Formats: sequence, C-alpha cells, structure tokens
Amino acid sequence: METDETIARAWLGEMQACVRAVDFERCRAIFARDVVGFGTKAAIAVGLDSLERDQWRHIWGSIRNFTFRSDALYFKRYGDGLWLACPWSSEAPAPDGTWRNRPGRITAVLERRGDKWLAVHTHHSLAPVVSESREFTD
Repeated sequence: METDETIARAWLGEMQACVRAVDFERCRAIFARDVVGFGTKAAIAVGLDSLERDQWRHIWGSIRNFTFRSDALYFKRYGDGLWLACPWSSEAPAPDGTWRNRPGRITAVLERRGDKWLAVHTHHSLAPVVSESREFTD
C-alpha cells in the first residue's frame, strides 16, 4: 500500500537522481506532458518540452550535489492529487571558480494518471537571502 509519504518521497528521489545525472529523458517520465512550471530560470514554462528547454537545460549541467531535504518535506493528498513542498540544496560556481551554496525550494502538484504519479505543476525557486540586520515590521 503506497502512502502519501511514500509517493512524495519516491517522486522527489527520482527527480533528484535525474538532476544529478543530468538525465532529461528519464525525468520526463515523472512529468505530465501538459505540466506548467515556474523556475529559477524560466518565469513560466507551459508544457514539458518548454520546461525541459527553458528551465532544466539551463541549470542542471551547471550545478552539483542537488539534494532534496526530505527531513523538511510537507505533503497532502487530495483526491487523485498530492501536493508537496520541500527545500533543496545545491552548489553553483561563483565567478572566482569556487563553489557556493545554492539553496532553494520546490512546490509540486502531482496527479495520478493511470498507474503513475506525474507532476502537473512545479515551482522551483532559490531560497530568499535573509540578512541578520534586516528589520521586520508587521
């Protein structure tokens, strides 16, 4: 019996493996053809071809150690859908050639289509930078 947690962790695990291997074709298998995504590069990508071309191909080959932080995973099922939210970490090259931390987060909406859970929406964004000297007001 698959649980909501099993579904979310399996999907994230597969996406993480694909990003690390820079395997676009393999990753396409966990996304719906009619997916709509937001990303760190693409403001909006409508359709799987656009998501791969305008987001994935600009990022995956230039980062390393992409890891979903499943210790901070949130998820909930609704009917034939499941949403998940999870932070991730990665590293990107700095202008001086050193590697810098590149943390972010994903929100994904998965939909059961046949016997598969496919992403119909994803939103990847970089984590906001919060300065210790920043003042917050209500």
